[in-house]
Amino acid sequence: MPEAEQAAALSATLRTVNGLANWVSEVAFAGDVPREYELRKHTYARLKAEGLGAQAAQHVIKKVRDAYTALRANLRAGNLGKPGSKRRIRAESKPVAFRPEAAQPYDDRCLSWQYDAQTVSIWTTAGRLKNVRFVCSADALKTLREYRKGEADLIERDGVFYLIATCEVPEAETYEPDGFIGVDLGIVNIATTSTGYQAAGRGLNRYRKRQLALRAKLQKKRTKSAKRRLKERSRREARHVKNTNHIIAKTIVTEAERTSSGIALEELKGIRQRVRLRRPQRVALHSWAFAQLGDFIVYKARRVGVPLVFVNPAYSSRECAECGHVDRLNR
Repeated sequence: MPEAEQAAALSATLRTVNGLANWVSEVAFAGDVPREYELRKHTYARLKAEGLGAQAAQHVIKKVRDAYTALRANLRAGNLGKPGSKRRIRAESKPVAFRPEAAQPYDDRCLSWQYDAQTVSIWTTAGRLKNVRFVCSADALKTLREYRKGEADLIERDGVFYLIATCEVPEAETYEPDGFIGVDLGIVNIATTSTGYQAAGRGLNRYRKRQLALRAKLQKKRTKSAKRRLKERSRREARHVKNTNHIIAKTIVTEAERTSSGIALEELKGIRQRVRLRRPQRVALHSWAFAQLGDFIVYKARRVGVPLVFVNPAYSSRECAECGHVDRLNR
């Protein structure tokens, strides 16, 4: 929650470091610099001359190097298409680019926390800013005070600044479950458990359709007012879906913890590559946030010590839990 002058300094800092990160990326791409140490020899002097501190310059170089490491990993995994595809050629033919408000990492030399006063002291290109106020929930502040470790990322989103801190929270000891709660994931019903809990997807699907129609209507107008409305509504659907998934995940994990049970979750990774659908159904499939829901269930279960296993999803909706008979009518 920076003051106006502090916000201007933070915004200018992000734009400066990301502009220089783009230059470092061009150097790495043109010279095919393989390692961080080699890249540092080519770029560190100019970064210092541009006014960056020693730690900030190091973090800019590391950020670029990590971006190319992630790019190569995605290429090896085939996430950007097969060799020769348009998407893969486009990714390989130009340097990695950074948005002006992209995240910038800060370590303990560039950023210090005052938990009691809820302020931070942070490095900027205009000098060190002290007493920059931050807000969070009481639980988040307790977690921050007890478990914060490593770097934090400063990011600007729609004119609002966020500090994303890393907290290393110890996991609870896993108990021996009395049984397992099976969780079937879907689109019509977001999650159905073997204990009878059912998270219906009707409301969420209707919300998505309404948002899709509204975006199309505003995009068709192409006026300044319509563009302003679109900007206001950006990421609203994603936030709504995320909140819904948090509620569902907490309900499932709480039930498992209360009954001393484990959770059996479907392994749906790669389903979009395996399944071919008609065009009207593709929007529903690609809007399905099953991976996010699965991640929420996993981390919430680990925090309270609930055992969790992944199972093959084949026929899990049609197989009888008692005799193992598979019939499409069982669905």
